[in-house]
Amino acid sequence: MLNLERLRTLDALARHGSVSGAAEGLHITTSAVSQQMAKLEREVGQRLLAKHGRGVRLTDAGRLLAEHAARILSQVELAQADLEAQRGQVVGELRVSAFPTAARGLFPVALADLRERHPALRVRSREMEPENGIRGVVRGDLDLAVVLDWYNKPMPLPDGLVKALLLDDPADVALPAFHPLAGRDEIDLAELAEDEWITWGEGEFCHEWLMFTLRSKGVEPIVAHRAAESHTQLNLVAAGLGVCVAPLLGRDPLPGGVVTVPLRQRVRRHVFVVWRADADRRPSIRAAVRALRAAGERFGGAPEDGAPVRTAAPAS
Repeated sequence: MLNLERLRTLDALARHGSVSGAAEGLHITTSAVSQQMAKLEREVGQRLLAKHGRGVRLTDAGRLLAEHAARILSQVELAQADLEAQRGQVVGELRVSAFPTAARGLFPVALADLRERHPALRVRSREMEPENGIRGVVRGDLDLAVVLDWYNKPMPLPDGLVKALLLDDPADVALPAFHPLAGRDEIDLAELAEDEWITWGEGEFCHEWLMFTLRSKGVEPIVAHRAAESHTQLNLVAAGLGVCVAPLLGRDPLPGGVVTVPLRQRVRRHVFVVWRADADRRPSIRAAVRALRAAGERFGGAPEDGAPVRTAAPAS
């Protein structure tokens, strides 16, 4: 009989590509990963790992068994979801992530609501950029991730996920209070062609969106400063060091010396929650989505057509 926990370790190795990555994803030590794999090799009577530089790689037998392990674990998750659904109880552990402004704007209300309504549910949350949150859900390290895309740049989602819109989040431009355009009712992005921008880290989805959007308006952006956290960006604006995009969610309170002005383009980002299709029937998932949507109502909530949408195929 193949041991389920050892198959889970093999699956984590295949998904993360390293012993350290698998250990982090499983919340165990690297030595525990090595021990589990040694036991699994003895069970199957074949080598599953081979040395590769300073790390390891899966052998042909390891890759073959990892493919089966992914399918087995998906079926186990389906079985657990069906059993939870039959009981109708919101219990167990739920691992969730959100990008920083959603963690600030939605999690305090949503997670407190879950604790009050479902005291037998243990929620573990972490702040994580959207791309990493999606990868965590696909890998099985997370149960839910609150992520985003922009009105003119969708976030690609892998097959096998379900998503539900939480809210459309309007974004303004944040300017130093002494900026010549600070008193305007609205601003066109093209009017900021000579300004220095404070943006997110290079390669991050939001940074790439800003570069794409400015260039589509004929503006070659001047990036002066980068900061992952929106309040850091706003404090740099307050110091007169540039301008930044300032979505409403998680923005308040604004630091002194900062003025926000709506953009003529009516810039919005779509905030939604994703989870694996094979966990769709879990009452804990459904309870968390309801709590997140209720928290999102403070910022305008989801539109009428915000029903869950399933991507093409179940994740394996």
